Amino acid sequence: MNISRYIKESLIRLEMTTKIEPPEEGQSIERWRMEGKRLVLSELVDLLNENARVGNRNKLLLDFFNREKKASTAIGHGVAIPHIRTKHAGEFMMAFARSTEGYDFDSLDNEPTHLFFIMAAPPYDDALYLKVFKSLAEMLQYESFREELMSVQSEGEVIRVIKAME
Repeated sequence: MNISRYIKESLIRLEMTTKIEPPEEGQSIERWRMEGKRLVLSELVDLLNENARVGNRNKLLLDFFNREKKASTAIGHGVAIPHIRTKHAGEFMMAFARSTEGYDFDSLDNEPTHLFFIMAAPPYDDALYLKVFKSLAEMLQYESFREELMSVQSEGEVIRVIKAME
């Protein structure tokens, strides 16, 4: 699967800017974690909204947030793949963002999440959406691939690293 053709330099953010404050005394950890996820997803949706065919940014964010409430898309090893099919995606879209510090994104291994691949597709676009998701998940199993994504210095290098794994 040629994933690199679906991601442009404008859809890559090498350092996320979302700041999440520590939980307040007496605040539910689950509530704090969900608020942190909403903030991270908001930054990711903004990246899509600036550079892809998004119908309604706020509704797209709500769709991602509601999907995340059902089950975490953080798959472990510092990786999350938030993904949905929604009428608010005009076409298949994918973006990549990285956080050196990492976020608590309710990962399966309880480790911080550093690498985010966000994907959205129209409801009728199952075939492409599933192929890209499967290929991406397979590539992300390799520690060397994840390490390269953490160390790249430019958006173009992200695309080169993805192409090399295809």
